[in-house]
Amino acid sequence: MRLDKFLKVSRLIKRRTVAKEVADQGRITINGNIAKSSSAVSVGDELTIRFGNRLMTVEVNELQESTKKEDAQNMYKIISEERLEQ
Repeated sequence: MRLDKFLKVSRLIKRRTVAKEVADQGRITINGNIAKSSSAVSVGDELTIRFGNRLMTVEVNELQESTKKEDAQNMYKIISEERLEQ
């Protein structure tokens, strides 16, 4: 699954266009490598997302084409989350 679609379906980022912009600015890594919006995401991958003043690291648990709001959090597990000083 594409990175931008995973971020939208899992509701880590609400809109796919925003997810695409964040990824293409180099603010997302997959397993330590800078990722583009078209990068493939697999189960077990570790994503680090720098979005706004937050730095979040999540592990991908499952991939789904669509999901309900209640089930979206099952797609990933938060490893760490911190606020960045500006």
